[in-house]
Amino acid sequence: MDKARLWRRAPLVLLCLLPLGAAWAASSGVSLGGIEIRTGSANPDQVSSGLKILLGLTVLSLVPAILVSITSFVRIVVVLSMLRHAMGMQETPPNTVLLSLALFLTLFSMNPVLEEANRTAFQPYLKNQLTTEQALERGFKPFREFMVRQTREADLALMVELSRSPTPKSIDDISNVQLIPAFMLSELKTAFQIGFVIFLPFLLVDLVVSAILMALGMMMVPPVTIALPVKILMFVLIDGWNLVVRALMGTFH
Repeated sequence: MDKARLWRRAPLVLLCLLPLGAAWAASSGVSLGGIEIRTGSANPDQVSSGLKILLGLTVLSLVPAILVSITSFVRIVVVLSMLRHAMGMQETPPNTVLLSLALFLTLFSMNPVLEEANRTAFQPYLKNQLTTEQALERGFKPFREFMVRQTREADLALMVELSRSPTPKSIDDISNVQLIPAFMLSELKTAFQIGFVIFLPFLLVDLVVSAILMALGMMMVPPVTIALPVKILMFVLIDGWNLVVRALMGTFH
């Protein structure tokens, strides 16, 4: 029985000795196989650098979400996807091609915003003229102005109502939590409007081909078999890619 009681009390004894072991390790350090472990007080500069590295990695992981949320990428990629479906080709062009094209078009449309953010925030920050907080605030300001120009008042009012916040009196009173989803809703609405206009000529081709096949009594022939090459030929002859891209880029202001 004495041995059993001793084994039951062993964890309690180890728990009491743990603070003493930690204090000894902090004062003298522990060496295991050539690896020295010290648990003393950390240098504040080292802690600050570690936090900056962690913050930088977190921001890098959120870059795709930021790209979708505050740039023109949403409108461009939705319009290109709707164009592909209007032509009747589900996987041509491939998603990789559409995403790459959308990224470059986003870069072109956002170039003035990026240049202003680089001039007012990034370059002064590299020259140690601004703190990190000031650089982030100045760098995000051009993006806020861009989003405000593209956002409809109805969408912004909806976000303000859902957040149960007082009505903003100026642009500075609009929080990012309200502005970003309102901007995305406006981009989706604009993209669907453009996509509807793109769908109309392709729908007309489908109707004409179906009517011709029915008039010829060729009801067993799928209309898609005839309409798809006709739509591709029409799109190539009118230089459709250039027309769509030019019209799409002209919708940003």
